[in-house]
Amino acid sequence: MLPAIVILVYLGMFFGGVPRLQVNRTGVALIGAMVLLVSGELTLEEAWQMVDAATVLLLFSMMVLSAQLRLGGFYTWVTRRLASRRFSPIGLLGAVVGVAGGLSAVFTNDIVALAMTPVLVQSCLKRRLSPVPYLLALACAVNVGSAATLVGNPQNILIGQTLGLSFAGYLAVAFLPSLVGLGVVWGVAVMLWKNLLRPGVAPVRPWAMEPGRPFDAWQTAKGLALAGAVMFLFLFTSLPREAVGMGAASIILLSRRFHTREMLGLVDWELLALFCGLFVVNGALMESGLLDEGVAWLKGVGVDPGHAVALFFVSPLLSLAVSNVPATMLLLPVAEGPLAGAVLALSSTLAGNALIIGSVANFIVLEQAARAGIPVTWRQHAALGIPVTLGTLALAGGALWIWASAS
Repeated sequence: MLPAIVILVYLGMFFGGVPRLQVNRTGVALIGAMVLLVSGELTLEEAWQMVDAATVLLLFSMMVLSAQLRLGGFYTWVTRRLASRRFSPIGLLGAVVGVAGGLSAVFTNDIVALAMTPVLVQSCLKRRLSPVPYLLALACAVNVGSAATLVGNPQNILIGQTLGLSFAGYLAVAFLPSLVGLGVVWGVAVMLWKNLLRPGVAPVRPWAMEPGRPFDAWQTAKGLALAGAVMFLFLFTSLPREAVGMGAASIILLSRRFHTREMLGLVDWELLALFCGLFVVNGALMESGLLDEGVAWLKGVGVDPGHAVALFFVSPLLSLAVSNVPATMLLLPVAEGPLAGAVLALSSTLAGNALIIGSVANFIVLEQAARAGIPVTWRQHAALGIPVTLGTLALAGGALWIWASAS
């Protein structure tokens, strides 16, 4: 029964849910985990032990830290300030890419995409700019920027915690390809949509700036100060990252201004549930020996998924098939060698730009754009995402090769 459950779960990851039912990837993962428990394939104790609590707690803590900034109006303030500057349309595109990428390296890509998208749409329409190039560049930028650190996105958090990677050591490998990669996003977007990057392209339409959260300088300063302290401790101490994150989250939750309900309402519980469900399904897969048999078969045909070079190519392909978080969970048990963590983190994250399915951040941007009446097609996304993915993967491959040669 176990093989059938695992196959069905990953088919759900591929299709994005269950056809004709209102079940998304998170629902598929949770149903798979529950069926394993109900069928007796796993006991409750076994399932609980399979969940990596440290990873889940660190991800939760970073969400709480970002919630502080959202409630303080920081993301809205930043996006509106960018749009109000006297940038040319092309300059504004570069500013959006740079700021979104930088914020994603600290506050996770999904949160930044969620917070910036609606304000960016409204700001573009106010200037009569087509929002499409800016939205697609935003989606790619948050993914590329998030690749720079071990807290930039969910899969990097998982990789860093599972493999015990050094925060500073990974940053030394990933920073430059991520930084130059943001330039690739901007350059490709300009080449593709230069004719759209001018005022007057967007039709005049009635719109109203959502009031949202007013900017609160004190609450924003509090969130940024804690974020700076967290990054400092990640970089320069050996303290457990989940403990550092929980400490910062505890301080934030002790608030006189924001109710706990508001804070927790901004936590992405669905993503945390997806992690827990996949931890159980993948744990059962590992204990069954089926994963070992699959790896042995691949080695028999000359492909060792644990080898850095093979992993660099297998990871993007699998990420495009089932999205990068499930792909990372499948490949982590076979990742071997000193650079395996960096290879998996960079390749899975950067591959997420190629197609909409590759990253949750892509869905967030496009779904919010659709709600604002700005349809963006998968072809438009792929027109930017595929060349950006190829270019950034080439940069990452070069950086990894240099580090491997030097070590």
